[in-house]
Amino acid sequence: MIEDKKVKRVLVIGSGGREHAIVDALARSSRVAKIFCAPGNAGIADKAECVDISVTDIDDLARFAKDNNIDLTVVGPEAALAEGVADRFAEDGLAIFGPTREAARIESSKEFAKEIMERHGIPTASYRAFDNFDEALAYVKSRPLPAVVKYDGLAAGKGVVVAPTYEEAEAALRDMLLGAAFGKGRVVIEDFLAGPEFSFMCIVSGRKVYPLAIAQDHKRAYDNDEGPNTGGMGAYSPVPFVTDEIREKALKEVMQKTADALADEGIHYCGVLYGGLILTAEGPKVIEFNARFGDPETEVVLPRLKTDIYTLFESAVAGVDCPTSWNPETCLGVVLAAEGYPGKYAKGIEIEGTDKVSGDVLHMGTARKEGKLVSAGGRVMMITATGGNVAEARDRVMADIRKINAPGLFWRTDIGHQSI
Repeated sequence: MIEDKKVKRVLVIGSGGREHAIVDALARSSRVAKIFCAPGNAGIADKAECVDISVTDIDDLARFAKDNNIDLTVVGPEAALAEGVADRFAEDGLAIFGPTREAARIESSKEFAKEIMERHGIPTASYRAFDNFDEALAYVKSRPLPAVVKYDGLAAGKGVVVAPTYEEAEAALRDMLLGAAFGKGRVVIEDFLAGPEFSFMCIVSGRKVYPLAIAQDHKRAYDNDEGPNTGGMGAYSPVPFVTDEIREKALKEVMQKTADALADEGIHYCGVLYGGLILTAEGPKVIEFNARFGDPETEVVLPRLKTDIYTLFESAVAGVDCPTSWNPETCLGVVLAAEGYPGKYAKGIEIEGTDKVSGDVLHMGTARKEGKLVSAGGRVMMITATGGNVAEARDRVMADIRKINAPGLFWRTDIGHQSI
């Protein structure tokens, strides 16, 4: 029987808006007494004790968890998973919510993910993988435009180029294969899929799949989906165009099928499986998988979760069932980013007025300097609000943003436009 006392001690790994949302959800738990976050940020510090340990320093993280009697660790960023933090914690018998390094290859290697999907009949775009520039370019030129060029490894959400011309595809290939823009060069080249995109995160424990609420994020920097791809400029949940029938089809034919595929191949998966999906004329297909909570989708999904999140995490680690319930209202969030992002941008921009906001302020890249709140990253913070529908929630967010004084930040005004 699950006790209802606030006794659990939790460590959250990460420092962005996603981790802020996870910390907020844990702070609402009837079972959590103490939250630590490594390394955390200026906003997270209001609800958790921030610990100065890097997300990739897995030995120090394990040592901290052991020394501080942590009941459960929750992993935010992909870098920690790719480093093998879950494997390291398992060596010490420490409970952790996050997949092993091998399981996290579903995100850290685009080619690995594609091979899994191909072997198990999971719907996705046709592809080829290359590490030779000339061969990759010849293949692109033999296929219709636009071309989708993806760096095979981790690239902080920026390793995908949808090229409308052969010249742009060639430039992307030069960056990824010859210029080593993200590291050792290998790319996956996919056929372009048309349709609206949506994000389907599920908590997976072996073959058990607990679906979370559907969300849609907005990758392009500027209104009307223009400008460069970013880590995400805003999101909302639920998504009206994803009907119950579409959701069930995606759950059965994509998310459950992928959990089963990993299990069939001897890979135990425990953590969040993020499906970046697209609704094509043939039904939902996979654009990409991530091995952790999406950012910024987590910031609009977790506020709608009525189930105690600690119990949900604990159940996944133990491999037992845990039904979820949801607030039907829409949650929408808009990211405030430093001008120049995702390229070069300034840090240290002073931010005033967050105390006047009616909704929630989720910190992504912030710091305290001489008692003042300042920017410390490209995506600085996310303002979220709930409403009866997408338009109402967005109006509330935009009203809140007008209360904030931070010259040097920019944001989109059309988050949720596909559903309004």
